[in-house]
Amino acid sequence: MKAVTARELAERLGGSLLDCSPDLALTEVRTLKEAGPTSVSFLASARYTAQARESGAGLLLARPGDDLEGRPRLVMDSPYLGFARLMALFHPEPVPDWGDGPVHPTARVDPGARVAPGASVGARTVVGSGCILYPGVHVGEDCILGADCVLLSGVVLYRGTILGDRVRIHANSVIGSDGFGYASSGGRHVKINQAGWVEVGDDVEIGACSAVDRGALGPTRILSGTKIDNLCQIGHGVQIGEHCLVVAQVGISGSTTIGNQVTLAGKAGIAGHLHVGSRSVVHGLTVVAKDLPEDSFVSGCPARPHQKWLESQAALYRLPQVLKKLARSLEGRPEPPERKG
Repeated sequence: MKAVTARELAERLGGSLLDCSPDLALTEVRTLKEAGPTSVSFLASARYTAQARESGAGLLLARPGDDLEGRPRLVMDSPYLGFARLMALFHPEPVPDWGDGPVHPTARVDPGARVAPGASVGARTVVGSGCILYPGVHVGEDCILGADCVLLSGVVLYRGTILGDRVRIHANSVIGSDGFGYASSGGRHVKINQAGWVEVGDDVEIGACSAVDRGALGPTRILSGTKIDNLCQIGHGVQIGEHCLVVAQVGISGSTTIGNQVTLAGKAGIAGHLHVGSRSVVHGLTVVAKDLPEDSFVSGCPARPHQKWLESQAALYRLPQVLKKLARSLEGRPEPPERKG
């Protein structure tokens, strides 16, 4: 997209420019950390105020009460809704580029790769040596597959997905689907176009019917050696470290980071924008709602140290007996005789 001026953005999005030249040319949308002098970014939560003050963004979307110490900004009631409209402006949904056959003429498929009948490969995609694409696989535009990758039937790689070497993805998993990003306004939910992508490292295996969402602006990453089970959900912008185990029905919310050699047991849930330290173990059915330091072992809802959770469960199991004893004491009734044998 060509550059737009700050004045034009203010007219399209509404709001008032403060400490900003109306003629400032803006060319892209970036996160607060990555933004440069021609970037637009946004402050949707006061917890990121310090980061916004230090951001290199040429223009910030902010609320009227945000104190950004003179940073150039477009003041509006809902910066997050403004961000959604920015994404539609700078990153409209691309039009698919279909070829006449299953492999687009601009794709490069190594002679040592095998593309089964019923599989398709999109424009400008690169498929490495030794890859096997089973029937019903669809690889979208601008993807890169390293050597010896195996995609089982029904796997879909959305545009821009990058796989390392020896990646194995089981049937009906989807890599690069849109992140669950919406800005709410007036009781309705406005879609935020997802312009990021997914990067998968070497020797990663992803089970059947799992989904890995693309980031809104940057990548969702799964680093080398990590194994993901069936029916898992990896949210947009998540970063998973090396040699992790993500067991069935785990859900990881957007922008969370997972260290190296972490185990997330079955049906564990991790809230968004958190960090789970390396070598941690999250027990099955656990809900993590705050950051975990390295070498944590947690259980329960909300998560707590595993030993504390065992103690609380043991106490809960004894609670009915304790309540009966308390009631007898308050009513002046004697304790029943102990049973023998």
